[in-house]
Amino acid sequence: MLVLARKLDESIVIGDDIIIKVISIDKGVVKLGIEAPHNVSIMRSELLEDVKYANIASSKKVNLAALTLLSKILKK
Repeated sequence: MLVLARKLDESIVIGDDIIIKVISIDKGVVKLGIEAPHNVSIMRSELLEDVKYANIASSKKVNLAALTLLSKILKK
């Protein structure tokens, strides 16, 4: 892992087209601005973990009786 120190309004450039800029620093919170092409996905790591666990949970076995009952209720 590369660790860089940046001050307010300083930037880091990744490749030719990704720029990360320190927007503000307040009470231990650093706000970053990220400029990247539209085809580059940017997501907070904790949200990525949430999505991963939600996908795992949704792939687990389903109670067929409950699903059949729910289907009947929705058809009404």
